[in-house]
Amino acid sequence: MALRRVLGLGAALGRRSFCSKQPLPPDFVEALRAVVGAPNVSTATAVREQHGHDESMHDCAPPDAVVWPQAVEQVQELAALCHRCRVPMVPFGTGTGLEGGVNAVQGGVCFDLSRMDAITELSLEDFSVVVEPGVTRKALNKHLRGTGLWFPVDPGADASLCGMAATGASGTNAVRYGTMRPNVLNLRVVLPDGRLLHTAGPGRQPRWAPGGARKGRDGTGRDGCPPAPRSPPSRRKRAAGYDLTSLFVGSEGTLGFLTQATLRLHPLPEAVAVTTAAFPSVRAAVACTVQVLQAAVPVARIEFLDEVMVEACSRFSKLELPAAATLLLELHGSRRGLAEQQQQTEEIVQLNGGSSLAWAKQLEEREQLWAMRHSAWYAALALRPGCQGYSTDVCVPISRLPDVVVETKQDLQDSGITGPMVGHVGDGNFHCIIVFNTQDPAEARRVHAFTERLGRRALAAGGTCTGEHGVGLGKRALLREELGQEGLDTLRSIKTALDPHNLMNPGKVL
Repeated sequence: MALRRVLGLGAALGRRSFCSKQPLPPDFVEALRAVVGAPNVSTATAVREQHGHDESMHDCAPPDAVVWPQAVEQVQELAALCHRCRVPMVPFGTGTGLEGGVNAVQGGVCFDLSRMDAITELSLEDFSVVVEPGVTRKALNKHLRGTGLWFPVDPGADASLCGMAATGASGTNAVRYGTMRPNVLNLRVVLPDGRLLHTAGPGRQPRWAPGGARKGRDGTGRDGCPPAPRSPPSRRKRAAGYDLTSLFVGSEGTLGFLTQATLRLHPLPEAVAVTTAAFPSVRAAVACTVQVLQAAVPVARIEFLDEVMVEACSRFSKLELPAAATLLLELHGSRRGLAEQQQQTEEIVQLNGGSSLAWAKQLEEREQLWAMRHSAWYAALALRPGCQGYSTDVCVPISRLPDVVVETKQDLQDSGITGPMVGHVGDGNFHCIIVFNTQDPAEARRVHAFTERLGRRALAAGGTCTGEHGVGLGKRALLREELGQEGLDTLRSIKTALDPHNLMNPGKVL
């Protein structure tokens, strides 16, 4: 509560209690049970609290009820019921977001979509797969083993794939394979009033035989019957009308429920090599990143860690790395091509004063290095036990990256804030993981002031206030500054057209 008060989040959360502003209509919970069955509806306090927050610092704001639909028809019926009764709706995947996107600030019904977990169609020839919202990133890649394909978008957490689409997630592989936006080919969306929309057209989705047979993760039909013949493959390019798929990617649950996604798959590389390089300064490390990209080295991942983060990760993961600004690089390619890429990378690293490189090519060695990187959040929290963490998420043009990172590093030091830096610098995206005492109002004010300066520094450099975490509850003011009034009014017009009663995830983004 102290943090919310100090950072001015009370208004954003509506200062609501565990009840919605408008109580649920009489017999409404019974109507929910009539749709999905009593075992798939809960009003228990513990369950509601579990669904009232994500991994962010925002206070828990529980819904009034939680439902677990298991088919798109149930989602449609539940949405139509909520729409008729003017009850807010909040989609929920795995709860791994970082901007309060699942907090039910106006109460209502939380739709937990985790039990819709079928991988309904896989086309190796078309490099595409169709998944339901309960399928996570790791589950999909496990399903793809032995096919020679994978889904590379990796935000770190084992998030649900439709949730990743909803937040416009990216991660360590974005510099080579892109963010979620170019990797989503089609979406099946249940609109706020229960209508069904296929963003790239319904003909691009699989047609199943009567009875709704759908493949489970083992490829068999859920009812024991083989699936019906599949539909025509998803198109790779189109110029037909507005790009509705991109509209819903990054919409953060404010326009509808993403109940199915057709995703782009990629071939597994023949050879992979990973290395770390230590540099004499933050500027040298970031400048090396820019030069690697300018030299057209097809780097798959290039991650930056400042000396504070490296030391924290080394201690947490029990690895021995020098406490210096560091790049963690991964190259993908053929065995022959990889040797040339490694030579190019080594030359650029040396030109920037970097350490000599030792390449990890064995899977176990590579996984150990990336496990260290993915543990950065917990390594940072371990710097100040008992304190809370908050991750910033700005993204700037590559040309401005060295200056912005150095200025931010100086700002952290001048402000007396513990905020180790880490980032996907190959696409200009970096994070400060700020660890602070939420019970210290003075420190919390310094943190708030720093995050505001950082967001505006990114905007002044031609960047964005959020590269991958989304706007959620905390960045709505910065979104206004980023888009301008006309841009914001356009977003509101779209929201009003699709959700005139503001029932879908109210209080987020706008």
